[in-house]
Amino acid sequence: MDRKKELKQLYKEMKVEAGVYQIKSIKNQKILVASNVNLKNLNGKKFQLKSGCHDNEMLQKEWNDFGEDAFVFEVLEVLKKKEEGYFNLKEELKKLEEKWIEKLQPFGERGYNKLKSDND
Repeated sequence: MDRKKELKQLYKEMKVEAGVYQIKSIKNQKILVASNVNLKNLNGKKFQLKSGCHDNEMLQKEWNDFGEDAFVFEVLEVLKKKEEGYFNLKEELKKLEEKWIEKLQPFGERGYNKLKSDND
């Protein structure tokens, strides 16, 4: 098998993990707490920031001002899937993300998340 096919096969065999992560500014300690059904996709989030098209305007502005080296991406928790019974991945991931947002309170001077209004 050639190297390209081998790498592609290894990628397919890698376990997909859902979880909660943070993007943290080393300059001001502000964080964005978010979740993803595939934590391997965090490079895509970094690519969005490098391209200037991340949907969080405040984070994007500070990324542009401080530069890539001023930010770190960290996985906070990997979602543990139930072995038996009903399991709704998106619902459980949302609960896990809410737990971390409640714990870290990444709002205002502390972070890039926006407080949810009663209408959301």
